[in-house]
Amino acid sequence: MYAGYESSAGGGAAWELELRRLAASDDDMARGMFFQGTLDVVGFLGGEGAVARCKGVAGIWEINLLHMYPITRFLRMSSTAARLLAPQLDGFEGVLRRMGTQATVDFVASVFGRELMRTASGKPRLLLQSLGEAYLAAVTYGERYPLWTGETSARFIMRRDFMPAAYHEGVLHGVLEAVGAREVRVQGRQVGLLDSEYELSWK
Repeated sequence: MYAGYESSAGGGAAWELELRRLAASDDDMARGMFFQGTLDVVGFLGGEGAVARCKGVAGIWEINLLHMYPITRFLRMSSTAARLLAPQLDGFEGVLRRMGTQATVDFVASVFGRELMRTASGKPRLLLQSLGEAYLAAVTYGERYPLWTGETSARFIMRRDFMPAAYHEGVLHGVLEAVGAREVRVQGRQVGLLDSEYELSWK
């Protein structure tokens, strides 16, 4: 396990997001839907003042859902959001998990997400098989793929992804439920600063 992740509560988690930001290049970008999803969570739980603070930190005031923005700005926004909302959502990781769940809601509603749902045809295995390609319609970086461990279980691998495991726990849980999986379980772990793995099971 990535040693830096074990102490990633509170200030440690904020510092980890900063390390991820420093590891990003100008070519690492994500669509505005993820920014807006985070702001929706912040607005619901923290109000307009918190939204304005997150926008200011990211340096983005108007968001186009389909436009690509630097992931460095999203990491700044996410770090600020997590600090503001941590008392309400079981700490830093709770906020990131909620943000990941919201990201799934927004992605599934997008043209990219609708195509993914059509391809999956209500089958979790088809969903996971197609998920890596779907990610690359929404971000410019990373590699993602499943390793099958059973008929209703898999290990999902993410390489060079800038968000912590808690965020993608929310994403994966949400997207499996969106395709009709029941009793979904997702357990993530960091194996490097930008690398993570997720044990998935469902019924």
